[in-house]
This record gives sequence, C-alpha cells and structure tokens, in this order.
Amino acid sequence: MKVSIVGITGYSGLELVKLLNNHKNVEIASIHATKEIGRRLSDLYPYLSGVCDLEIEAFDAESIMDKSDLVFFATPSGVASQLTKAFVEADFPVIDISGDHRLPAEIYKKWYKKTPASEEILNKFTYSLAEFSDIQGKKFISNPGCYATATELALAPLVKAKIIDLDSIIVDAKSGLTGAGKALSESSHFVNVHDNYVTYKLNKHQHIPEIVQELKEFDNNLDHIQFSTSLLPVNRGIMATCYVKLKEPLSESEIEKIYQDAYANKPFVRIQKDLPELHNVIGSNFTDIGFDYNQTTNVLTVIAVIDNLVKGAAGQAVQNLNLMMGWPEDLGFTKTPSYL
Repeated sequence: MKVSIVGITGYSGLELVKLLNNHKNVEIASIHATKEIGRRLSDLYPYLSGVCDLEIEAFDAESIMDKSDLVFFATPSGVASQLTKAFVEADFPVIDISGDHRLPAEIYKKWYKKTPASEEILNKFTYSLAEFSDIQGKKFISNPGCYATATELALAPLVKAKIIDLDSIIVDAKSGLTGAGKALSESSHFVNVHDNYVTYKLNKHQHIPEIVQELKEFDNNLDHIQFSTSLLPVNRGIMATCYVKLKEPLSESEIEKIYQDAYANKPFVRIQKDLPELHNVIGSNFTDIGFDYNQTTNVLTVIAVIDNLVKGAAGQAVQNLNLMMGWPEDLGFTKTPSYL
C-alpha cells in the first residue's frame, strides 16, 4: 500500500515516517509541506538518511491521489479542514491526525477558533479511539488527540460499567513540550520551560469537548468533566491523572477486573499493578494504566501514560490504518519502548 503524508516537517509527520518505515505493508510515496519544498527530508533531518530520502513536495490533491492509496494529514489545526474535501469527494481514504474532523462544526469553531470543515465533510469521518472502534472498511478517520487518548482510555471502562458518579470526574493532565507542536512561542522557550511547571488553558483546552463526546458514547448521562492541562519540562509524554467517586465501594480486584475485561486482547493497553510512569511508554504505542482506591474518601485515582507522539498521534494513526485494512493491529510496531 502506498501512502502520502501532508505536514511532514511537524513532530507527528516525522514520527509517522519512523513508524511506517517498519511497516511491511506500507510504502511512503510522497511527502508534503508548505516549506522546504524541493529539499530531501534526510537533508533536513540527517537521522532519517537511508530511512526517507524523498523530496518534500507542495500540496496537490490530484498528485497525491495519483501516487498513493491513502493520505495522512499531520498538519496544525485549521489546515486539514480546508484540504480534505477533494479527497472525500473522490472517495479517497484519509486519516487526519489533527483535530479538524473530531467535532461538529459549531463546537469546533468555538473551541479551536478556526474555520471548520462543512458538516457534509465532517459527517463522513469516523472518530476512532482504536481500542473501542470498528473501522474495518471505513475510509475517513479522525484520530483522537493526545490528552483525549490518555483520558478516554483511563475513564471509558469505568463510565461503561456505570460504577462512578459522573459529576465527580476530575482530570489533571500533563504533557511534554512536543505536545505543543513545533511553532515557536514564548511559553515554549527553553528558559521558560526548563525546571518549571506551568498549568495552561484551564477549562479551555480544545480536547475537553472531544473527551466528553467520546465518553458519552458509553453513558449518555455524562455532560461534563473538570479538566486541567499542565506542561512538563520533558520532551515527550502524557500523564492523565483522573479522580472519580464510586457509586458503591468496590474491592481493588473488582476494579482491576473491569479494566482487564475492557482491554482483553487489546495489545497496546497494559494494566499495571503499580502506578505507571512516563519512561515505560516513551517511544512506544503502549498505554499503561494503574489505579489506587481510597476507601476512606471513596475516591478512585486512575493514571494513564502514553507517548504523545506515538499513541497520542502517529502511532494511533498507524494502528487505525491497520484496523481499517483488516491487518494485525500491531503490524509495523516495535514491541519495546525506548525507555529513555
């Protein structure tokens, strides 16, 4: 299968190259960006020499469809929404890693402050949190956001089992710096990030409506969550710490069984005996989940960790490609996290 990548110079686009290079069923046919056009990717990023030596091309939908069988969009918010129409009209498969096809138009406009795609186009896309999706044969996939992936995987089994007070959900999520993308800003400047810890977009993060929208699939009575996001002084990783109150006290073995049953035969979710840590998932498509139950307060704390560039972006996009095509879910992935 031949694929194209639009947005090749961003973190997610570069991560896609590394993952797809290990995928025996996929060949990268073309790569596209708005800058560095005509230059070889490996000249810009020497670590990709011999991995991807393709020249970066300007975006051209017809050219992509002539060369490839599917296109990935790894672009900043507000780009894919303006470019996917030609592919949808041609019934040409798309996997969008950005947030542009996750929400209804008016909600997207409110939270992203960008011009949305038309409802006609949005209605063609399927939001695919890979562990809970049946997308074989689908052609237009919207990949979940990084914070959303960790939070949804942490909470979905509890919401589905209807054992928690839905009004009690509090999520304290933290991200490494690559979660903000490559665009330079004062908040991502080294001197402001190093040895620092900053909370941002409190109650305003664009992944909030996405998380609520997905969790409502498991219990339509869920209307809101309390959600905060903070920046960790690390390169990669997401940690979502979720606090919920149980409707009735449960034993730890009963809680563990809920998670084990939810993720049985799901190769990329690992339920941990201890609380998970970032290093154990960095460089991998794994989600590690652990929990602790306080019987005194009746509060269950669930922690999920992912690599924001892999499971939170490019990795889940490849996982979704495998599901679309009916291939083994773990095809193209190495089994061992880099750890450091």
